[in-house]
Amino acid sequence: MDLLQPLNLPPYPFKITDQNGQLSLFDEIRKRNIIITPEEWVRQHFVQYLIKHKNYPRALIKLEGGMKLNGLQKRTDIVVFNTEGKRILIVECKAPSITIDQKTFDQIARYNMVHQVSLLAVSNGLQHYYCCIDHVNKKYLFLEDMPAYPGTV
Repeated sequence: MDLLQPLNLPPYPFKITDQNGQLSLFDEIRKRNIIITPEEWVRQHFVQYLIKHKNYPRALIKLEGGMKLNGLQKRTDIVVFNTEGKRILIVECKAPSITIDQKTFDQIARYNMVHQVSLLAVSNGLQHYYCCIDHVNKKYLFLEDMPAYPGTV
């Protein structure tokens, strides 16, 4: 498995360092070096995609946010807020070797029971799924593309 494999996301010139054979990159959101794992590689690319291609403000993105679900501590990979501080998007990232299946969708649906956002995304870096949730009418719609940040073109 290639740790820095090309993904089906735009490439980004990360600041990568090698410390005794362990690769890390500078995370612009958390403002520190993060060890590169396959899932982290996807998470970092997806964040840059949101910022550079979909106009999501860097300051409104939180990575690996903690939450309680059925009394258990869980972590969401990416949460995006609006300017009022309300969550509007959660993203679940998987390593490229992980197939996105019903278990993945069930996981993000469980997280959304807590967050109650209207936009969900799931990505393994190679495949991406976007879903708009209508909580009032209890419906959902899969989208062809990731919507831009609300209020931007």
